[in-house]
Amino acid sequence: MKKENKKKNVIILGAGGRDFHDFLTVFKDNPKYNVVCFTATQIPGIEKRIFPAKLAGKYYRKGVPIYPESQLKDLIKKFKIDFVILAYSDLSHQEVMEKAGIALAAGADFKLMSPEHTQLVSKKPVIAVTAVRTGAGKSPAMRNISKHLRKKGYKVAVIRHPMPYGNLQKQEVQVFKTLDDLKKHNCTFEEDEEYEPHIKNGFTVYAGVDYEKILRKAEKDAEIILWDGGNNDFSFYKPDLHICIADARRAGHEITYYPGFTNFITADTIIINKIKTAPKEDINKIVEHAKKYNPKANLIFADMEKTLDKNINLKGKKVLAIEDGPTTTHGGMSFGAAYLVAKAHGAKIIDPRPYAVGSIKQVFAKFKHLTNILPAMGYNKQQIQELQETINKAKADYVLIGTPIDLRRLLKINKPAIKVNYELKEIQGNLDSVLDNFLKNKIKKSRKR
Repeated sequence: MKKENKKKNVIILGAGGRDFHDFLTVFKDNPKYNVVCFTATQIPGIEKRIFPAKLAGKYYRKGVPIYPESQLKDLIKKFKIDFVILAYSDLSHQEVMEKAGIALAAGADFKLMSPEHTQLVSKKPVIAVTAVRTGAGKSPAMRNISKHLRKKGYKVAVIRHPMPYGNLQKQEVQVFKTLDDLKKHNCTFEEDEEYEPHIKNGFTVYAGVDYEKILRKAEKDAEIILWDGGNNDFSFYKPDLHICIADARRAGHEITYYPGFTNFITADTIIINKIKTAPKEDINKIVEHAKKYNPKANLIFADMEKTLDKNINLKGKKVLAIEDGPTTTHGGMSFGAAYLVAKAHGAKIIDPRPYAVGSIKQVFAKFKHLTNILPAMGYNKQQIQELQETINKAKADYVLIGTPIDLRRLLKINKPAIKVNYELKEIQGNLDSVLDNFLKNKIKKSRKR
C-alpha cells in the first residue's frame, strides 16, 4: 500500500500543446504532485526535448524531460508512477482505453482532465470554436466569425490552440501580426496553415505555451477573445459562446472520439458541415445524436464552398492533390478539398506514393489510407525539402493545393500549381444570427454595467 502523504508521481501524455497547458494550470507549483516527465506522440520530432525550468516552476529546477510515448510502460515502472494523465486530442475511444489499459497494467491510475479544472477565465467575453474531429472546418468558421465581429465594430483577438514544436522557452508567448512573424518564429507548415489566413484578413493571432500570459496580453488588445481550437480539443478558456463543428463525412465520430464528444455535448451551437458531399442518412445520424446528447444546442447545416484561384480546364489532366497534413494523417481523412475539386473537374488524380522520398515516404507507410493525396507535411526544414522533392518528382500536369496555406509561397514547384480556396457557407440556419444574439445578450449588457 502506497503512503498517502507523499507526492504523487505523474506522467503527462501529450503532443506538444494540451500537455503543457494542463501542467501549467494544474500541476505547476502544486506540492501534491511530482510530474516526472511528459511523453510525446502524433507530431514527428517533438520528443527528446526538455520542458524548460524557466517555465516549469519552483519544483522543477532542471525542467521536465519529454520521452516518446512508446516507452510508457517502462517509464511507469522505472519512476513508480501513480497517475498517467492523457493530455492530447483526436483519439478514438478505443485508443483512449488502450492507453488506459497499458497504464493500469503497469500499475498506474489513468486520468482525463476536465474542462472545469483546466479552463482559464477571461476578463473579456470568449467565443470558442471547437470540433468533433480535426479537419471538420473550424478555421473557415472562425474566419467568418472574426470578419462578422469586425463588421459590427468589435476588436477581436484570435488565440490559437498551441503548436509549440520548437524552442519552448522562446515560444512562451507568440504574437503574429504579419507574415514576416511566421519566419521570425520559425513556424512549421501546420502553424503557417492556421495563422496565415487570419493575418491576411488583418487579424492578430496569439499562441505559444503559457496560455494564462497569452490571454492577459490579448485582453489588453481586444474586446472579444476568439478561441481557435486545434484538433478536436476543448477550449483552454471558459467560453461564453461555444460553437462546435461536426463533420457529416465522418458521421458517428461525434460520439466516438475524445475529446470531441465533450465538445459535442457542451456546445451552444453545432454546425453540421460538409453536408453536400455526405449521404443524407449520415447527416440524420448526427442530428439524432445531437437531439439525444445535447438537445438544447442550436443546429446549423453548412458546406465548404470550394473555388480555384485560376480559371482553368482540368478535364482529363493528371493532377497531384495536396491536402492539409493533420486532417489527412491522424485525422483519418483519405481526401480533402483539392481531391474533391479535381474530381469535380474531371481530372485524373495521380497516386503520389511512387514519388515520395524520405520522411514523406514514411508518412505513407504509417498512414495506409492515404493513396490518392499528398499530405502537406512540413515540421522541419528537411521534411519541407522532401515534400518539395516529392511534388517535383510527381508526373502530373497540375498541382492542386488544398491546404489553408499557399504552398507556392514556401516551395519551388516545377509545374503549374493552383490554389483551392474554401469557405464555410450556411445551407440552413445562420451563424451571423447566433453571433448577433450573443452580442445583444452578452456584450451590450456588460457594456451598460
